Amino acid sequence: MTAPPTPPPSSPPSSADLARSVVTTLLEAGVTEVVLSPGSRNAPLSFAVHAAAEAGLLRLHTRVDERSAAFLALGLTKVGARAAVLCTSGTAVANLHPAVLEAAHSGLPLVVLTADRPARLRGTGANQTTDQVGVFGRLVTTRDLPEDPLELDDHGPTHLNVQLDEPLVPTDAWVPVAPSPPASRAPEPAPAPAGDLLPLGPRTVVVAGDDAGPPARVLAERAGWPLLAEPTSGSRTGDNALRCYRLLLDTDLGRSIERVVVAGHPTLSRPVTRLLGREDVEVVSVPARGVWAERPFPVDREVLRPVVDGAEDGTWLAAWREADRALARQLDRLLAAEPGLTPYEVAAAVSRAVPPGGLLYVGASSPIRDLDLVVARYEVGDRRKVVANRGLAGIDGTISSAIGAALGRPHGTRNLALMGDVTFLHDSGGLVLGPREERPDLTVVVVNDDGGAIFSMLEQGAPEHAGPFEDLFGTPHGVDLASLCAATRTPHWRVDTLAELEHALASPNGGIEVVEAVVDRRTRRDLDERIRALRP
Repeated sequence: MTAPPTPPPSSPPSSADLARSVVTTLLEAGVTEVVLSPGSRNAPLSFAVHAAAEAGLLRLHTRVDERSAAFLALGLTKVGARAAVLCTSGTAVANLHPAVLEAAHSGLPLVVLTADRPARLRGTGANQTTDQVGVFGRLVTTRDLPEDPLELDDHGPTHLNVQLDEPLVPTDAWVPVAPSPPASRAPEPAPAPAGDLLPLGPRTVVVAGDDAGPPARVLAERAGWPLLAEPTSGSRTGDNALRCYRLLLDTDLGRSIERVVVAGHPTLSRPVTRLLGREDVEVVSVPARGVWAERPFPVDREVLRPVVDGAEDGTWLAAWREADRALARQLDRLLAAEPGLTPYEVAAAVSRAVPPGGLLYVGASSPIRDLDLVVARYEVGDRRKVVANRGLAGIDGTISSAIGAALGRPHGTRNLALMGDVTFLHDSGGLVLGPREERPDLTVVVVNDDGGAIFSMLEQGAPEHAGPFEDLFGTPHGVDLASLCAATRTPHWRVDTLAELEHALASPNGGIEVVEAVVDRRTRRDLDERIRALRP
């Protein structure tokens, strides 16, 4: 009996067909924003996403710098859009890495779309060819196409590495169609998740780090516990949120804490870090998002949904509120007596300028910590959104992330960003937008002290290290920000008093604009020592 003939091996799909299948999968997964950096090898993907944009199925943004492009996509993702970033092969891929790491540690489903040479050219000296499979490391899922299944992760970034062979331009037109909506079927009502009961009694505080969300506030209010919430926690509203909590932790009141319920990703203050590491404090942890969700401090109990049966008698909370009000009054008097504009006054003015429904994107280093002490009291339900890149807390990509977040909230009332001068310079390329690109309304406030102020408040800023400090940490740059903004036709204001700053914030011109608030770095260490010495 003759064996049936072996079927010939199937030929790989053309680059145009492969690119179209990838874009179809993105649309089916709900991707509505694509950020493109131009290149030749990614041309098939570029043509495919352009066709989808022309059909009204997604919005296409173009950036010449891959790092800015990736952080733009990150900012879009941060406010709830499903976004992808697309680039060509070689070093272009490496420039995506900072934003991809931030997405991985924040648990954001960013789609990373990179063009690659065909597999037969790997290991050779072919132009712009390197090992792109797994280039982002073990923390990111990579699909090497067309060999691997074309799937996306929902709880972190996915790297789609697409092998594209010549020809790199399509020979026919393609009109993508909208994905079919899922079949309408009334879902079975899901049972309410069972809560993890926390007994009353121990002197408890709730620590809400980045992205903790409203449940942390609700728990604190129901139990009658003080709420120690970072500005980007999504919890810093209501009557239990304390303004000066990090100053109170080094007082007798702070030392009397017996239990902490921690949610989100707390990263801003050493007093909180010391609290969470105390052997005499019970730590109850609500799991955080991100690839490394394990806590860096001992955890006594992990709960998914902490609940309480009743509330404390109010004595504990009242003591914290009274101490917080007393400290806040002292802090405000101290800042008002300073002879020049301080970074804290800048942060406070910016926070007051955020209306209900507004967005504030905050840079890393000093500004987010300054804001933590002076942020305006926001009411529950006003839908103000304060966000930052706290997964790895880097200064890179902040302008681009803020632009992405502003573009991703079309129904917001106003968009502001607060950052230091080094952070601004690190991503000044984010202001390079072509004339055809959509520009959101965004006021970028730059606290300019000509260098790295945060180091003056750390061990490196001690008097015994004054000799090498400027060269190693202070790093003054002397950049004329007005001229830098003029190069990209970005409107610029320079202010050095609180009244001028408040006037600039009250008079936005529309589009992207920069308000440069000039402060003195030389007084920063002394000012912060006096703030830390305050006692209720």
